[in-house]
Amino acid sequence: MNERIRLLLNEVYEPAQAEATYQHICDLLERYRHLISAPKVINPLTERDVVLITYADTLQQKNVPPLETLYQFSVEHFKGFISAIHLLPFYPASSDDGFSVIDYYMVDPDFGTWEHIQRLGQEFDLMFDAVINHMSAKSDWFRRFLNQEQEYAQAFVTATPQDDLSKVVRPRTSPLLTAFTRPNGETIHVWTTFSADQVDLNYHDPQTLLRVLDVLLFYVQHGARFLRLDAIAFLWKELHTPCIHLPQTHAIIQLVRAVFDEIAPHVLLITETNVPHDENISYFGNGYNEA
Repeated sequence: MNERIRLLLNEVYEPAQAEATYQHICDLLERYRHLISAPKVINPLTERDVVLITYADTLQQKNVPPLETLYQFSVEHFKGFISAIHLLPFYPASSDDGFSVIDYYMVDPDFGTWEHIQRLGQEFDLMFDAVINHMSAKSDWFRRFLNQEQEYAQAFVTATPQDDLSKVVRPRTSPLLTAFTRPNGETIHVWTTFSADQVDLNYHDPQTLLRVLDVLLFYVQHGARFLRLDAIAFLWKELHTPCIHLPQTHAIIQLVRAVFDEIAPHVLLITETNVPHDENISYFGNGYNEA
C-alpha cells in the first residue's frame, strides 16, 4: 500500500483517526481492485489533444435518450480529432445546472444510463465532474444528516451566526450559513458556500472522506479517465481562516492522487479553481503528486 496515503492522512487527522481511516482506505481499494482495469492503450496528453465539454442533453432526438444521441453524433462527427469528452454533471440534481447533486451514483434517467456513458467511453476518453465540495440539500445524505443518523451526524459543515466568519473568501453574495430544521424541531445552520440548496460536505469527518473516495472510485469504474474536482479550493473549512486553498485541501487532493496512483494511475485530476494564476498552479503540487 502507498505509504504516502498514511502520511497525508496524518496531515489532516489526529493519529488514531488517521490510522483508522488508512485501514478503511485499504479495504476500499481492495474492494475496487478487481472492478477497475486500466485501458488497453493509455495515450499521454499532448498539445494535440482536444477535449469537448458538453452537457449530456445538449443534443436531442425524439424518443431517444440524449446520451445515445450524443454517442451517435460524436462517433459520426468527432472521431479522429476529438480526444476526450467532458460530460458536465449528468447526475440527478436539484439546481445550478447539475452542480447540486442529489445522488452521486446515478445517471439522471432523463439523460440515459451508465451503459450509455460506458459505451461513449469505449470511443473517447471521458471526464466526469466530481462535485465534492457540496451536494444537494435534497440528497439522501443530507436527509440522514438532518435526522442525526450516526454515520451521517457530522457529514456536513455547521456553524452558528455568532461565529466570526469575516475572513471567509466568498464566490457568491448569498448567505454563507443557511438555517435548516431537524425533524425534532431543532434549527441548525449549515455552511452553504454557493447557494442555500448546496450544502457543504464536512471533511473534518473521516467518514465523509471515505464516502467521497468511494464515489470517485465508482466513477473510474464506470469509465472516467479524468476527474474535474469542482469548487475544490473551498473544500476544507476552518474558522478564522479564508477557507480557500488551505493546506488540508491540498493534502486531500494529494491523498486522492495517491489513492489513484495505487489503483488507477492512468486517471488524471483536474482542479476547477477559478483563481489568479499563482494560486491556480499551486494545485500542481510538485508536478506529480497533486492535480
